[in-house]
Amino acid sequence: MTNQEPLAAVDTQPLADPVPLTGCPYKANPYPLYERMREAGPVHRVLFPSGVQAWLVTGYDAAHAALNDDRLGKNHDRGNDRWRARASIMPEPQHSQLQVHLLHQDPPTHTHMRSFVTDAFTPRRIEQLRPRLQEVADALVDALPEAGPTDLVTGFAAHFPFRVLAEVIGLPGELAARFDRDWGKAVQPVGPTDPGRPLYEARLQGLQSYIAEVVTHKREHADDDLLSRLVVARDQRELSQEELDSMIFQLLVAGQEPVTNQITTALIALFRHPDQLARLRDDPALMPRAVEELLRHDSAFELTTWRFFDQDSDLHGTGIPAGDSVIVSLCAANRDPRRFADPDALDLDRSPNPHLAFGHGIHFCPGAALARAELQIALGALLRRLPGLHLAIGDEDIEWTPAVLGRGTSRLPVGYDRRL
Repeated sequence: MTNQEPLAAVDTQPLADPVPLTGCPYKANPYPLYERMREAGPVHRVLFPSGVQAWLVTGYDAAHAALNDDRLGKNHDRGNDRWRARASIMPEPQHSQLQVHLLHQDPPTHTHMRSFVTDAFTPRRIEQLRPRLQEVADALVDALPEAGPTDLVTGFAAHFPFRVLAEVIGLPGELAARFDRDWGKAVQPVGPTDPGRPLYEARLQGLQSYIAEVVTHKREHADDDLLSRLVVARDQRELSQEELDSMIFQLLVAGQEPVTNQITTALIALFRHPDQLARLRDDPALMPRAVEELLRHDSAFELTTWRFFDQDSDLHGTGIPAGDSVIVSLCAANRDPRRFADPDALDLDRSPNPHLAFGHGIHFCPGAALARAELQIALGALLRRLPGLHLAIGDEDIEWTPAVLGRGTSRLPVGYDRRL
């Protein structure tokens, strides 16, 4: 095992047009490609595995500007026929019923919908919940084997964010226990001709039925929690049924899977830098700043979701046709040497650290304070209670998830001396 990211051969060939964002080497380490793209310019046409083409923004300044560019809208209705023909978006009726959440809305609808969720995720409330979140983390560590090896995804990372989320939004224990993590793959759509399409549609239908059950339960057992408030807003016609279902869909899926992935990317970064891992284990006060650097170094939100111009427009010197998709690479922006000194290094003392791991502008992640607390608590519990924690496979054997927009691993075999 190396303490650095796997080195890629230096590629001196001109970038393809479009640049293919495909293959295991790219998913294992996209940063050499992002470096070449940044050096060549801030905007490039790219090709995704589904066959859809998009425009990718790679530099920090360009990404920051694009995330705050009010010419770029998120609503799928802005997409042109060329994009729609190849984009692996949800089939109907689920697309209309589950995809009108915050990530796909523009003001004023976005502003109105976001107002219902912000109070549940304020830094002050999250701080009040920290003792309970710590109990959740410790209970999961208690259930791990006395000594390694074990898989930290199935044993910890896949469960901690969802159990935390259930506490924060008011999902009852009996319903939380029946949530199928496989439904989370609904945010990894496959095209209509893909052999996996029937399984994907089955996931959607299962998740949609589950959301309907959640709504019914909260309507019959209303409480002072986020899910109850959303159902009341629907009953008072402040939200449509589609908006309610979509917001619950976003909470259940986007509210947990990225944190699962970020726990894995953070641990892998620390395994590759054992000196930093030892320092963080020995100095817990370093954890808040360390989490910010781990978010910057390898973000679970690799790429943003689609954005569209409603008319032919210029983006940093590149002409973008109306309705073509524009995507921002948060990972590429967070490794830009024009903004971060020695950007490929993991520097737990880095300050300031204005990374874009949670986005920026009106679509800045409303759950950022919760995600930060979860990462601090999760990493702290694992490093404190599993002395000798290390990767139990070779770096080259890490299986990176094939998700288009995110980074993470579906399994993370680790060893440790004992469980304290």
